[in-house]
Amino acid sequence: MSHPEGEWVRTWSVLQRVLHWGLVGGIVGAWCIGEERQSLHDAAGYVALAAVSVRVLLGIVGGGNARFASFVRAPSAVLRYAGELLRGREHRYLGHNPLGGWMVLALLACTLVACISGWLYTLDAFWGMAWLDLLHRGAAWAVLGLACIHVTAVVWMSWRHRENLAASMVTGRKRSSVARRERAMRP
Repeated sequence: MSHPEGEWVRTWSVLQRVLHWGLVGGIVGAWCIGEERQSLHDAAGYVALAAVSVRVLLGIVGGGNARFASFVRAPSAVLRYAGELLRGREHRYLGHNPLGGWMVLALLACTLVACISGWLYTLDAFWGMAWLDLLHRGAAWAVLGLACIHVTAVVWMSWRHRENLAASMVTGRKRSSVARRERAMRP
């Protein structure tokens, strides 16, 4: 589908953006608050859990770029894309690229494990269980590591494709492929 030069295309819905930034807020809040103020830490975790839960539901029944089926690709496609990326010949995607699609799943899964294990730890039946504490901490560190990789990739791909991907997660729009190519060719 081609778009006139300069046209902006809606890429991320309002719900996707609210969930994205709500998840960021919940994760950053839980990390920054820490366990010194347990009730605030728990509240931030519940925000993250709610965002992940709705995002998973949206990924299953949503439409467009929100649906997992629109951006989660087979491992062979991900490996092919990674090879193209290493050669500097990767295609631009309006939604998530193949590596980004798997990053979404990894972030959602690790956040879900961190949130559920944190919630279970508040229950009398699981209070003080060392394995649950280790699971919660391990999942939280995995989320932090994946988030660092994610942010680095967003910055790098923004530079590679000459577009501000973080801004698109605020506005919900990206330039059409035609407009982006023409802008990239200008001196």
